Amino acid sequence: MRVVQAAHGTFHHFDLARELEARGHLQRIYSGFPWRRLAREGVSQSRVSTFPWLHTSLFLLERHCPMPRRLAAYLDYRDSVQLDNWVASRIERDCDVFVGLSSAGLKTGRLVQSRGGKYVCDRGSSHIRYQNAIVAEEHRHWGVPPPIFEERALAREEAEYTAADAITVPSEFARRSFIERGVPPRKIGKIPYGVQLSRFRPNKPPSTASFDVLFAGTVSLRKGVPYLLQAFQMLQHPRKRLRLAGSVEPNTLRVLQRLGLGDVEVMGSLPQEKLAEHMSGSHVMVLPSIEEGLALVQAQAMACGCPLISSFNTGGEDIFQDGVEGFLVPIRSPEAIHERLAQLAGDPELQKRMSAAALLRVEGLGGWTTYGDTYTAFLQKLIQA
Repeated sequence: MRVVQAAHGTFHHFDLARELEARGHLQRIYSGFPWRRLAREGVSQSRVSTFPWLHTSLFLLERHCPMPRRLAAYLDYRDSVQLDNWVASRIERDCDVFVGLSSAGLKTGRLVQSRGGKYVCDRGSSHIRYQNAIVAEEHRHWGVPPPIFEERALAREEAEYTAADAITVPSEFARRSFIERGVPPRKIGKIPYGVQLSRFRPNKPPSTASFDVLFAGTVSLRKGVPYLLQAFQMLQHPRKRLRLAGSVEPNTLRVLQRLGLGDVEVMGSLPQEKLAEHMSGSHVMVLPSIEEGLALVQAQAMACGCPLISSFNTGGEDIFQDGVEGFLVPIRSPEAIHERLAQLAGDPELQKRMSAAALLRVEGLGGWTTYGDTYTAFLQKLIQA
């Protein structure tokens, strides 16, 4: 089986490429990042082709000099089209399966199909229309301008879903979003990501003098952080503390400041070693996301013995059991989050039981080798079909 991949940057695609190469299936992976950035991903340079001119330039511009939103949306669309055109002009003729990250593979996928191969659209999140609608709705709710998506980009990605022989997603939540939008269930493969937990382990117990709550991830409206803040403000506890670990979107910070930060520490991005320390020292980690594919910080927290409170839209149900290693709650419900926070704050023995269960559960989660095995079997079945 000869597999070719394409992705704008790295994402989980280089983890998959590394596993496919180890099994002798990877022909090539195309990326919009330069080799200097990709060298650390563990894939042989001979298997990597790069087209960094537009994608890398946009990546650096967004980081250091944000563009007007409409211009950024247009350039993101052009980036996808240009990468796809470039891959289509070079892809190996004897490719059996082409796996393209969503938005980056329409032309190439159709070309591979015309030559007798299979096309897999890999989507790391919910259906693009579902994602666009729920994120825009969330921004309007908080009085923040919603993200701008090029209609051509939305239509292009939907065309990928239609053209592809199969669509792969990482969680049951993402799978449901496709079915709700009319995609046949038989076309969707759910393959949860692997987790690398070597840097995450318990290194200090939570304090007995305070109740410490942690959030880890981009501090954004998409991650549902305002609902966590509201729930934390409801919590009646004399020594409570909430820490937000991750880069902060300016619009979201203004919403949080409007709600009142109080006993909240905004820490910004942390190295993994420091994040593991905070996970170990927290009584619970809360991830109230409105939408995402599969948040791996959940498994990282569990590896540190930290129980979870996660929304159903985090992929959490694919990682832990409600009421055992943590709690699953509806989106946009500060009341539900508060109820579970109060339950853990008022019952130290429950917190300890969930911590022990989290450590036990994480031992059974598959690493990237398991992900590679599952994805390989999925592709082989697709070819045989």
